[in-house]
Formats: sequence, structure tokens, C-alpha cells
Amino acid sequence: MKAIIEQLTQAFGPSGYEGEVTSLITDLVKDYADELRTDVLGNLIAVKHGSQDGKKIMFAAHTDEIGIVITYIDDKGFLRFSPVGGVGVASLVGHRVRFASGAIGVIYQEEETEWKALTIDKLFIDIGASSKEEAEQKVHIGEFGVFHREFADLGTRLVSKAMDDRVGCAVLVEALRRMGQPKNTVFFVFTTQEEVGLRGARTAAFGLDPDLGIALDVTLTGDMPEARRMAVSLGKGAAVKVKDSSLIAHPKVKDLLVDLCEAKGIPYQMEVLERGGTDAGAIHLTKEGVPSGTISIPTRYVHSPSEMVDLGDVQACVNLVLAVTDADLSQII
Repeated sequence: MKAIIEQLTQAFGPSGYEGEVTSLITDLVKDYADELRTDVLGNLIAVKHGSQDGKKIMFAAHTDEIGIVITYIDDKGFLRFSPVGGVGVASLVGHRVRFASGAIGVIYQEEETEWKALTIDKLFIDIGASSKEEAEQKVHIGEFGVFHREFADLGTRLVSKAMDDRVGCAVLVEALRRMGQPKNTVFFVFTTQEEVGLRGARTAAFGLDPDLGIALDVTLTGDMPEARRMAVSLGKGAAVKVKDSSLIAHPKVKDLLVDLCEAKGIPYQMEVLERGGTDAGAIHLTKEGVPSGTISIPTRYVHSPSEMVDLGDVQACVNLVLAVTDADLSQII
């Protein structure tokens, strides 16, 4: 699992440009899926067929990560940019960005800018160019970049950029590799453009028309000094979502996840996320509606270049996904 998470988090994949990530996932799962295809928006769909009387389950984990897009290059070769997804200004100054070409830049603030007045338009990127012409040989207007930060193995805790949501993708990859013949037909969908509006999940769910939808994504924790009060902690298991800004989990889906955790001895905790959402927010509104819920991976420092997860929580999420694939869904559908 550590190797898979490292490989996926270090890949380049801002919203709309997830091809490197989906190519890696294809190589990881191609020998385990019954079918493998990519749709128009770039969603990678891996299918595992179940029995004839089984239901259709859609699991979704998004492949994109937050990033930036270049909007302007000045005469001295400095770049201005806009955020792609929910980029927090406080975590940017002094950090590096990487472009698809491999070019690296440093984000810094304009002189005389007070910290409390810091906004995106007060920041610039230095790619080591001394003129506009030199900068344009490395990076062009409209080019997307991601945060450049190495993977760190802290033992049971792992740190990297893009844990949101490559760790969810890793959970689905591991579940597929461990899965036998499931009772239900399972669609593992590695979605695109979640960070800019749940776009890939919306179109994928419309095409698949599943009986049940489950998103795999990160969630915040309340276990840090002076943290917002939230009953989710690293190391206490998979988080079963109750609600967030995009979804009130279907009560029967939430109860199913809790019942499976208790029956299988999977450590879990209940999650109420005050702000934020997942692909389940789009899935549950598809066509006539899809009973949906979310399995969340507790993560510290979300939407920063150094997101932290606990390997035990990741494994608990894998076990819960596997339990759902063989569950009796007659009480839900």
C-alpha cells in the first residue's frame, strides 16, 4: 500500500489533466478487472462482474488534485496565477510548484504585503527566468501546475501532496487487487475534475446508472492542537459520513456501512463535515436518484502540500469496500 500511495501521490494530475494518474492506475489494475475503459471526460472505469441477481455498485475516487494555472508573465519573467480548486493562500508562500514539462517554480509574495492582507493576486511564481522571453521557453499562459512536495514515510503515518484523493484511489486499487468474485457487479470509477465541481462523477454516474453509490475521499480531523471540534481522528479507523455540504448520506447506506464495520470488526468513526463535499454529492442526484454514501479517509492538513494519513485507517477503508461488494443490498434497493 505504501508503494502504491507514493506512486500515485507523486504523479502529475491537476483537474482536467489527470492522464498520468489514470495511466498509472490502469497499469496497476489491468490484470484484475473484467473490463477497463475510459469515458469522454477521462474517467477510468474498472468493472468486476458479480452474480446475475446482484446489484450495481459505483465506487468513486477522484484522480485530480488542486493546483494553479498561469494567467500572466511579466517582463522580468515572473508568473502570475489563479487557483484550480480550493487552494489556501496561507500554505503557498515559499512552496514550490511543478509543471508537466518538469519546470519548477517558487511561490512568493510581493514585498510590503502584510500577512493578513495576503491574497492570490499578491503572489507570484519565480521559475528562474530573467525575462519574459526566457520564461515563455519553460512555461506558457494557460499552463497548469501542481504543488511540488516529496512523499514521506513516517512509519504508520504517510505525508505527501495530493493525498486528496490519490489515497482514495489507492484504496480502490488495493480492493480490486484483493477481490475475488463479488456478489454485486462493481464499478470502480477513478473520476476527473472533482476539485472543480464533481464533474467526472456526474457524467460517469449518468452513464452507469448504478443502484448504489459510494465515494472514497479524504476528510478533515479534529485531533490537532486547537482544532475545530470534530469527532474524527487519525488512527481510529474508516470514517462513515453522515453529511457534508454536498450530501446527506442516505440513512440506509450509512447504516449498511456501520453494520458491516461492526460485523467484520472494522474500526470506524462517524463523520459530520461542516464544509466540503465528495463525488457522492453528484452521484446521488443522478437521473431518478441513487442511494449514496461516503467512506472517508481521515487526513490532516487537507488542501496543503503536506497531507497526512494513517496506514491503519487506509486499510480499514479497503476492508470496508470489500465488505460492501459482497453485501446484501435488498434492504436498500
